[in-house]
Amino acid sequence: MKYDAIVVGGGHAGVEAARVLALRGLATALVTADAGAIGRMSCNPSIGGVAKGHLVREIDALGGLMAKAADATGIQFRLLNSTKGPAVQGLRCQSDRELYEEWVGKIVNALPGLEVVEDRVMGLEIVAGALKGVRLKGGSILQSATVVLAAGTFLGGVLYVGDERFPGGRTDEFSAYELSESLKAAGLPLIRLKTGTPCRIEKSSAKLELMRNQTGDAEPEPFSLQSTPFPALPQVVCYLTRTTRNTAEIIRANLHRSPLYGGTITGIGPRYCPSIEDKVVKFPHNETHQIFIEPEGLASPLLYPNGISTSLPRDIQEQIVHTIPGLEEARIAKFGYAVEYDAVDPRAVTHSLECRAIPGLYLAGQVLGTTGYEEAAGLGLYAGYNAARAVRREPPFRIAREEAYLGVMVDDLVTKGVLEPYRLFTSRAEQRLLLDRHTAYKRLSRYGEEAGLFPTAEAEAISSREAAVKAIIAFMESAKMRCMEGQRTVASFLARPETSAEEVASFIADPFFDNRWVRRYIDSEIKGAGYKARQRGEAARLEAARNVKVPEGLDFRSLSGLSREVIGRLEEVRPETLGQAEQVPGVTAAALSILRIAICSRRKGK
Repeated sequence: MKYDAIVVGGGHAGVEAARVLALRGLATALVTADAGAIGRMSCNPSIGGVAKGHLVREIDALGGLMAKAADATGIQFRLLNSTKGPAVQGLRCQSDRELYEEWVGKIVNALPGLEVVEDRVMGLEIVAGALKGVRLKGGSILQSATVVLAAGTFLGGVLYVGDERFPGGRTDEFSAYELSESLKAAGLPLIRLKTGTPCRIEKSSAKLELMRNQTGDAEPEPFSLQSTPFPALPQVVCYLTRTTRNTAEIIRANLHRSPLYGGTITGIGPRYCPSIEDKVVKFPHNETHQIFIEPEGLASPLLYPNGISTSLPRDIQEQIVHTIPGLEEARIAKFGYAVEYDAVDPRAVTHSLECRAIPGLYLAGQVLGTTGYEEAAGLGLYAGYNAARAVRREPPFRIAREEAYLGVMVDDLVTKGVLEPYRLFTSRAEQRLLLDRHTAYKRLSRYGEEAGLFPTAEAEAISSREAAVKAIIAFMESAKMRCMEGQRTVASFLARPETSAEEVASFIADPFFDNRWVRRYIDSEIKGAGYKARQRGEAARLEAARNVKVPEGLDFRSLSGLSREVIGRLEEVRPETLGQAEQVPGVTAAALSILRIAICSRRKGK
């Protein structure tokens, strides 16, 4: 069979890529070993978080699927960091695992022009240095000069539970060893990474009444402002508990049985999503660690203990769980495990996510060194955009760092590579004040509309809302009102931190202002206008400062605000300029700004 494009993998990255290709009118094959697992949430059934929530809104603004899937199947929605500014707030939802997979599967299977092929890809078909398609397990070849590889953790995947070792990318699933070897033979540089998951608890065996309730927001905000009705499902309570000193003692006494600390696992795990072993070893000053007990679905009999990811043996996992308040008599339905897998060094791809060594091959998701559903979906969407444009002989698609978190992530991966699975944080964006969730449609929806990814009614709704926001802000900046200080514009009155948008509602005749999400958007734009203007100036200065020399012998430890991780990386590399410091893996945009300010201050001091 011959196709315009082939997508390998039916996870979050593969789904977004395949959907873009199909909606752009290209004959597309989505190859997956299990057609019933499309959109599967392999770890925690949750979407969003700090920075990740921004990315999900951006995916929606670009015409992607994840935001609407989350809204349709979410069973608890919360705005993280709600007391802080919009730049560092984060939308997050707990999803119903089975319903999410079912919802995504229905959308994908209904796409015209997309064929789901249930089979395993064993390798790339390359003839005379040119990509010709993929080889399937039975020996047949699917032909295409354009392939999006979104293989998740399956490339050379190995699962670990104590001294038990199994081939696989997920529990009870296969390892794509042959495909990994095919990539290596084609000249792609592979790196070894690691991630993990906790055990699952039988809900009926947990004493939830001994834990602290964690409720969702009374008026939750959707990821997609096009989602109606919202929320679509009944909302549930999650729970909070903590590990104990006894937990830590058991872990310390059995570290020799951990494949992570026994030397069996060589892959590097995500620093910001550590296993419970890592928490106990690396943070000995913390006597206990918080655990989020989260339902896996409305009808699911399982709980997800978020915070105790582990690869310790089964008997030790039992002991650990029984030291946690509320779980003293808990029954484990599925044991936790670590998975070690191959990924391609992301520096081997261009900013279009196309492999330099194999034109026509695009990479997305964990195969490119990331971690998380949201990062995978964003990269899948981005790869799909570019693969479609390549087939249609259009110029590559690229989003700048100042346009979106998606642009930040792609640029970070391509220019810096990874030392561990990459996860988005607001600190990675030097212009994060400009990238709040409210402005995502203003920044990005034109791309989705140009690509034909929005239904006409949805495109018109987005356009009308943005036009209304612009008109209302312009009116507020000119209309005067009387207050205690005398006459002042409505905008200047709303700009005060203690003033809410509801207090100026009587001055606004536009019916769009009745929508609470539009009010939050406008409130954010007006209150943040001065800060955003300063950040634009700061960004311009940072661009001009890339050639600034870093003083020889500068004591990075003396600079307030730098993390231990950043200090260690800078001390190891000793960059000569800020431009070189920017290329050091792990050095964030915020750290660069601190470094630049410190250098300028010392010069002025001299």
